[in-house]
Amino acid sequence: MTEEKDFCVVASAIYKTIKNSALIQEKMLPEKRLLTSEDMKLWEESQTRADFTKFIMDLAESVKGHENSQYKEPISEPVNSMMNLLSHIRDIVQKHPVIKDADSSRFGKIEFRDFYDEVSQNSRALLRSEFPSLTDGQLEQLSIYLDESWGNKRRIDYGSGHELNFLCLLYGLYNYGVFNLSNDSTNLILKVFIEYLQIMRILETKYWLEPAGSHGVWGLDDYHFLPFLFGAFQLTTHKHLKPISIHNNDLVEMFAHRYLYFGCIAFINKVKSSASLRWHSPMLDDISGVKTWSKVAEGMIKMYKVEVLSKLPIMQHFYFSEFLPCPEGVSPPRGHIHDGTDMDDECNFEGHVHSTWGDCCGIKLPSAIAATEMNKKHHKPIPFD
Repeated sequence: MTEEKDFCVVASAIYKTIKNSALIQEKMLPEKRLLTSEDMKLWEESQTRADFTKFIMDLAESVKGHENSQYKEPISEPVNSMMNLLSHIRDIVQKHPVIKDADSSRFGKIEFRDFYDEVSQNSRALLRSEFPSLTDGQLEQLSIYLDESWGNKRRIDYGSGHELNFLCLLYGLYNYGVFNLSNDSTNLILKVFIEYLQIMRILETKYWLEPAGSHGVWGLDDYHFLPFLFGAFQLTTHKHLKPISIHNNDLVEMFAHRYLYFGCIAFINKVKSSASLRWHSPMLDDISGVKTWSKVAEGMIKMYKVEVLSKLPIMQHFYFSEFLPCPEGVSPPRGHIHDGTDMDDECNFEGHVHSTWGDCCGIKLPSAIAATEMNKKHHKPIPFD
C-alpha cells in the first residue's frame, strides 16, 4: 500500500511538471500584448525594452566612421548564413512578377501576397537550413519575426513596425547565441541590414507597397526609420559632409552608395522628384539644419524611442516572445497566435487604437512610387523635353 501511495505521489508530480511545462511553452509563443496606455507605460519602463534599445545602440555605435563597404573582415559564418537566407528571399521575389496592368490602381500590387505566402510557408525551413543549431522551439519563435519583416499581406503596406520585426529577428538570433556582437555588430549593419534594405527597396518599387499609415507624409521616410539612424552614426566622424549637404544633389548622388543616410535621400529624391525635400519631407529638412551628425545621431535615438517604440498604433502589433519577454502586468494576449494567415493581423479586435490618421490600418495612402510611375507612363513630352 505504501509503494502504491509513493507511486501515486511520483506520478502526480510528473503530471504537474508536464502540465506546467506545457503552460510555460504556451505562454512563450509569440503574442501581441500591448493594448492600452497603461500597457505602454509598463513596456517603456521594462527591462525588455531597455535591453532591446541597447542592442540597437550597440549596432549603431559599431558603424561610426564606416562607409557601407568598410565591413569587418573576416565575415563570420553566422553573418554569411544570414546573407544566404536573404539571398533566398531575393529568389522568392523573382518568382512572383507583377502581372496585373499597372494602370489598374495606384495602390499596392496583389502579387505581393504570393511573395508573402511563400516566405511565410518556408520561413522555418529557411532558418533551419542556415542555422541548424536552432531547436524547433527557437525556429518557431524566430519565424514570426521573419514573416513580419516584409510588410502586411492583407493591406500590402510596409512601415517602421515591419522594419522593427527584422531587428527583432537579429536580436533573437543574438540571444540564441548565433551572433557575437563583438565580432558581428558592424557586419550586421553593413552587410545584413543593407541587404535587407535593398530587398525592401525592390519590394517597395515592384509591388508599390503603401506606407503603413500617415507618418511617412511628415516623417523621415514613407517606409523606413533605421537607415537614417544607422546612417547618422556612420557620418559622426566625417570631416566634410554636414547635415545640410543633403540639399546638394551632386553630393547626394556621389555618396548615396557610401552612406546609408545619403542613400535614403537619393531614394526619396528619385520617387518624389516632382517636389522639393522641404515640401514632402519637412522633418528631414528640419534635421538638415542641425550643425553636427553627432547631434543628429543623438536625436535619432530619442526620436526612435518616441515615434516607434512608444507609439501604441505601432506597438500594439509588436510580438513578445521567449527572447523578448512581456513585462508583468500587461494586458493578456488577444486570443490568437500568429499562424501566417491573412486574418492574423486584422485590426478589428477590441481596444485597437488608431491615431488621428489611422496609422496602422486606417486611411489607405497610395505609394509615392506608384504615383511617380503612373505619371511617367502618362507624361506627354513637350517639344524641348
